[in-house]
Amino acid sequence: MKNWRAWVLPAVGIAASELLIRLTVSDSDILVPPSKVAVAGMVAIADGSLLRATFETLAAALAGLTLGAGAGMVCGILLGMSRTAFHLSFLAIEILRPIPAVALIPLAMLIFGFGFGMEISVVAIAILWPVLVLSQRAVANVPAVLLEVGRLLCLGRLKILISIILPAAAPELFTAFRFAAAYALVVAVTIEIFANPQGLGYALIVSQQMLHPETMLAMLFWVGVIGWGMNFVCLQFQRTFFVGWNDTAQGPS
Repeated sequence: MKNWRAWVLPAVGIAASELLIRLTVSDSDILVPPSKVAVAGMVAIADGSLLRATFETLAAALAGLTLGAGAGMVCGILLGMSRTAFHLSFLAIEILRPIPAVALIPLAMLIFGFGFGMEISVVAIAILWPVLVLSQRAVANVPAVLLEVGRLLCLGRLKILISIILPAAAPELFTAFRFAAAYALVVAVTIEIFANPQGLGYALIVSQQMLHPETMLAMLFWVGVIGWGMNFVCLQFQRTFFVGWNDTAQGPS
């Protein structure tokens, strides 16, 4: 394996936790060895509860990501192309952007009630602002000389956008999307923990209330695996289509 060293620390941590808990804790409602967590995870897979909760969380997260990132990129690109629009909207954005996503849950519940509508709406709004800001900066950072070339060629604004701005800003726009993908999962699970009786977040709460720490930890570990998988897919896409822009994501060799 090319990156086998990345697995050393997790493997050592799991082995040490297994040994330490079995030697020092005889009966606990909180601490359970990783082997029991693994068994609980297999049971959750076998009875379908883990797959059902995963589908519910991912469906809401991806739908919210699509809506929020799409709207954020469109608005960000437009604001990046127009200084007047940017200055006119600056105050409104700076007032609305700091509102925490969880603070929107009561409003979303009044509008949509429990279920996917409420969760998707909160995820979308939470994703909208960071993507908008990052997209605006990506477009604003396009070298002025490229825009000047477009004007000298008498290209229209739409042609400049398609031929010059989007290709130049594409790597930074994708970075914004990659950040949003991870954030969408975090927000979706948080909503399910606090307010929405579905998905992995709700499964975590139910396991905790029923004093099943092994199932709770299995669910928590699975959330981490999903987040890793989403980031892995984004990285592979980035390495394929944006050669030279993945150095910061890889870290030192």
